[in-house]
Amino acid sequence: MELGHTQRLSHWLGLARQGQVDARNEIIDHACERLRLLTRKMLKNFPRVKRWSETDDVLQNAMIRLHRSLAEIQPKTPREFYGLATTQIRRELIDLARHHYGAHGNGANHDTDGGEAAIKQPDGREPESLESWSKFHEAVEGLPEDQREVVNLLWYEGISQPEAAALLGISLATLKRRWQAARITLGKLIEELQLG
Repeated sequence: MELGHTQRLSHWLGLARQGQVDARNEIIDHACERLRLLTRKMLKNFPRVKRWSETDDVLQNAMIRLHRSLAEIQPKTPREFYGLATTQIRRELIDLARHHYGAHGNGANHDTDGGEAAIKQPDGREPESLESWSKFHEAVEGLPEDQREVVNLLWYEGISQPEAAALLGISLATLKRRWQAARITLGKLIEELQLG
């Protein structure tokens, strides 16, 4: 994030914490283009949703969720704000996956995988079903915050490890430890899902 963007976002976040209701709209307007790019990157990890939904459709609904969240949760920093935004986009994608591939969804009667088999989770394995994908993405939200941030940056946003370490203000070695811990935790979850 360039300095000007971060400073302006910090300014609006401060006004929102002071109770200025219009600040929520300004925050979302200011970050909209970055959130569009983030949504596009995250949508690639949901190929079955991508088959039925465009980036802007996902973004619009995620921004509604984000606007509502900002009424209750008041991020103090741009880093916290983008973490909250990533969570709302992920939740929208999970809901869309369930909508399209549930028992009565438009994707339920199609025999193609939409390219899903080409996508792997952070532990390198492929999920066996839509339900496994949904539970996996929900499990990411249950990770400790430091691990969840790393998964958001490396896997959902697709940025490099050195960039992620710099953004988080930690050493590359620390980032790698958190990434490894997150992959182990998520790998265990996938084993449980596949055995269950």
